[in-house]
Amino acid sequence: MAEIIRKHTGERSSKIVIHNETIYLTGQVGNPDEDISDQARTCLRKIDELLAEVGSDKSRILQTTIWLADMSDFAALNEVWNAWVPEGHAPARACGEAKLARPTLKVEMIVTAAL
Repeated sequence: MAEIIRKHTGERSSKIVIHNETIYLTGQVGNPDEDISDQARTCLRKIDELLAEVGSDKSRILQTTIWLADMSDFAALNEVWNAWVPEGHAPARACGEAKLARPTLKVEMIVTAAL
C-alpha cells in the first residue's frame, strides 16, 4: 500500500498531501485587502512555495481548479495566470464562480501536481 504523506496538518486540512507521486494542495487564497490581481498573485506565490517545499514546481501542475467570487474578475485573473504559467506547461484548468469562505476573498485556487 502506498504511503500517504501529510504536511502542515491542522484540525480541518493539510496544506500538502502526497500519494503515489501526486501532490494535492489545499485551496490557496489571497489577502482580504488585496484586489483580484494581487489576490491571484498571492495564491500563485503560495502555490510556488508549497510545491518547492516538496521538490516540485509549477511546470509539474496537472490540474488547477479556480473559484472566483465574481466572474467579472475573469479577465484580470487570466492576465495574472497567463504571465505565471510556464509556456508549454499549462495544466488542465477549470474556473467557476462560487461564494468563498469570507466575503473579502475574490479567488481560491486548488492544485494537483506531480512530484
